[in-house]
Amino acid sequence: MAGMHTPSTQAQQPTGKDGLRQRVMTALLLAPVVLLLVWLGGAWYALMLFAAGLIMAREWVDIAHDGDAGQFVLHAVAGVSGLLAGVLAAGGSGWAAMFVLLAALAWGGVLWLRARTRTGFTVHHVLGPGYLAAAMFSLAGLRLGQEPCGLHAIFLLLAIIWSADTLAYFTGRALGGPKFAPRISPNKTWSGFFGAVAGGALAGGLFGLATGFPAWPLAVLGAVLGGFEQLGDLFESALKRRFGVKDSGNILPGHGGLLDRLDGLNAAAMLAMLWGMVATSSIGSAACGLLLWWGRM
Repeated sequence: MAGMHTPSTQAQQPTGKDGLRQRVMTALLLAPVVLLLVWLGGAWYALMLFAAGLIMAREWVDIAHDGDAGQFVLHAVAGVSGLLAGVLAAGGSGWAAMFVLLAALAWGGVLWLRARTRTGFTVHHVLGPGYLAAAMFSLAGLRLGQEPCGLHAIFLLLAIIWSADTLAYFTGRALGGPKFAPRISPNKTWSGFFGAVAGGALAGGLFGLATGFPAWPLAVLGAVLGGFEQLGDLFESALKRRFGVKDSGNILPGHGGLLDRLDGLNAAAMLAMLWGMVATSSIGSAACGLLLWWGRM
């Protein structure tokens, strides 16, 4: 059927101990590179996001739009426009609005092109460009905003997500129990969800103690972002289940595609950016608002 994939079209990832070993090896190889580029910030960080945005656009279109070239261009334009808007807004430039408009136009183009195929819409056909643009905007805006808050904020976000993801995996496997969303992701359990919440809280609190920021507000923040990370994972799982795909790609051995690896981070970054903006009423100061939210609200 047009618009549908089958699991056989995707490279299968190893499971069990072999799968876990491969996941760990990939993470150990990539984490230092990612952390270095995050620390460098500026153009290096923006280039990393640029590459990630293009890869995620490719994966999304391969799943939801049968790899259509026109859809890829429009999704890529939306994602890159979101990135540029975040870079400019973090620096206080009014030109950011131009790229927000460009992302909106690309989004409209995606809907128009989809309508021409007369094959109907699902929520994932509609939300793809907005999801990519918002994720890129948030990840850029948090890191490239007011310093040194930007560096601290993105390291905090990564610590929360990595800790939440790890504890969700191990608590879910160890405790099992009732399924969290069996129709979307049969392997997810409530114990894994609360493991993610606990992992996020732990990472946030420890980050505060290590850096001198208020620990308990960051623990609260970590718990919320840890839970939201799981919802971001479910959103991408719903995309794959709708189109009969096991992984979004095979670029990351043991993990699948980049969307598979960044789904939770993308969702948490959007909420974190909104959280910081509400605390400060400013995009450029959103990172400081995230770190000091209790005293600003």
